[in-house]
Amino acid sequence: MRRTSIKLWALLAALALPLTTNGHVNAQESNQTDTQQRGTVTNLPLPRFVSMKASEGFVRRGPSQTHRIDWVYRVRDTPLEITAEYGHWRRVRDREGAGGWMHYALLSGTRTVLNLTDMLEIKTKPDAKSLSVAQLEAGVVARILECGPEWCRIQTQGYKGWAKKTNFWGVRPDEILE
Repeated sequence: MRRTSIKLWALLAALALPLTTNGHVNAQESNQTDTQQRGTVTNLPLPRFVSMKASEGFVRRGPSQTHRIDWVYRVRDTPLEITAEYGHWRRVRDREGAGGWMHYALLSGTRTVLNLTDMLEIKTKPDAKSLSVAQLEAGVVARILECGPEWCRIQTQGYKGWAKKTNFWGVRPDEILE
């Protein structure tokens, strides 16, 4: 029992503080903002958005299959935010802040967003006065085709068009995606 407690404590400590290659805490790295941090496994930015590759994904309390399942996501392409990495596991959270650890094989780098606005008008151009292509209910998941400073071009259910970035969860306000 004591060995498990020590391993868990070491894991929690490793996740909480960025380390240099020699194992010492680098004060400059520990003061970086979230957008400057990098995953210890992939060297990709943390936090970052991904989507569910599978149509069902178990979210566990810890980074292994022996940990209890807390959540089951059942919608393919659901956007999730990765906040930490440990081996083949990624700590994720959803729009509501709920989450835990998922195996990396269940996740995709394909970017999707969750519509937050009921009856959101999708436009033909990134302009509020342009023609509407469709209206989306709140909760609809769409694939990102590109994002500028204020607008994102999305695709969902056979429709493509533009909407203001502020209507979505799954993309940062300052992100530009091509």
